[in-house]
Amino acid sequence: MTDRLMIDEEVRTAVAENRPVVALESTIFSGFGLPEPANRECLDRCLAAVRDGGAVPALTVVLDGIARVGVADSEYERVLGADEKLGARDLGPAVAAGIAAGATTVSASLHLAAAAGIEVFATGGIGGVHRDADRTFDISHDLLALSRHPVVTVTAGAKAFLDLPRTVEYLETLGVPVLGLRTDEFPAFWSRTSGVGGLRRVESVGAAAAAVTAARGLGHAGGIVLAAPIPVEDEIPAHELAPAITAGLAEAERQGATAGEVTPIVLAALAEQTAGRTIPANLALAENNAVVAAELATVLTSGRRA
Repeated sequence: MTDRLMIDEEVRTAVAENRPVVALESTIFSGFGLPEPANRECLDRCLAAVRDGGAVPALTVVLDGIARVGVADSEYERVLGADEKLGARDLGPAVAAGIAAGATTVSASLHLAAAAGIEVFATGGIGGVHRDADRTFDISHDLLALSRHPVVTVTAGAKAFLDLPRTVEYLETLGVPVLGLRTDEFPAFWSRTSGVGGLRRVESVGAAAAAVTAARGLGHAGGIVLAAPIPVEDEIPAHELAPAITAGLAEAERQGATAGEVTPIVLAALAEQTAGRTIPANLALAENNAVVAAELATVLTSGRRA
């Protein structure tokens, strides 16, 4: 722990004692990720899923100019009301500026999880290659962060309005192993299937843990992705989302939106076109990822204790 990074005592002790810990991003629990009160429900469900799975949750955030890994219950309201969204590149400047409350994205959360010695991270979906990246070069730093840090990221894939084939291809270029939990296709966040292959299928969390352990034993020092599709009863099939995605992308182009401005426009269109079904789907996939991550962390740590 330093004056810039604070690791919660429960988290620090669990890591030192080789007990399961699951890092969580905070953007999904802020207004940047979900509207009120869905963001609070998502936080409660994910925290409970990790605890019920026998692991310690380690929420990442920046509060009062200090990067935090694990926060007290009394501080959750500040996380929910964060007024800035921080990627990995923003952490240093945000801490130096002493910002009050900054929610961490996937890239920032991976950076902080690795700094705390946490090996499993649960999120909703990762960023990826945008559909017009050949013109805009809009590629999420999440992908590079996934390759850089020795953390397993449990995710429901990437949002369906991204360029999923290029996202998976870019992960391959970066040398990131992508495991599919009982799936041969890269999930499309709200949808279980995308038509995009390139994964290594595993039939159980135990098999995923074995793959992670083998990769580490062979010297793989970077990240690994475990893609866990949204539960079947909660998904919105891809064919239902396609028209709304097309409309959202057209509206973003009409407004002249670029980079990070595009996502909220498309998300709003999806929520409107699906009568709000994307929000409960988002809650379900986030909770499912937390369940899978807790099981993975438990299997990995128990294997080392055996």
